[in-house]
Amino acid sequence: MKEIIAIIRPKKMTQTKEVLSALGFPAMTANRVMGRGRQKAIIGEVSFDINKPELLEEEGTMRYIPKRLISLIVPDEDASLVVEAIMRVNQTGQIGDGKLFVCPVDDAIRVRTDERGEEAII
Repeated sequence: MKEIIAIIRPKKMTQTKEVLSALGFPAMTANRVMGRGRQKAIIGEVSFDINKPELLEEEGTMRYIPKRLISLIVPDEDASLVVEAIMRVNQTGQIGDGKLFVCPVDDAIRVRTDERGEEAII
């Protein structure tokens, strides 16, 4: 099994969830997070009005920017499909598209039924 962790733009969250659900992967954990990459900030990512137009040209004007972090566990053979789907939805070619991490998962246990491994995630 693999854990896929995606840090994406907030505006892409709904479309990402819809695509993953359509592919048969509706289960995930999602969190609102704050962060930044090397660019330090993207003024266009904020969800409030900016009254000074000159700020739209500035870089590095915020310490952190809002992002969404989603995490899902998938069978090994489905990891490439899920990564590709997330990439297609979120890749704009602009700074701030996000990051994906693919990590091995040794085991999963469904607490209610004691199911283990892939049975616990399906």
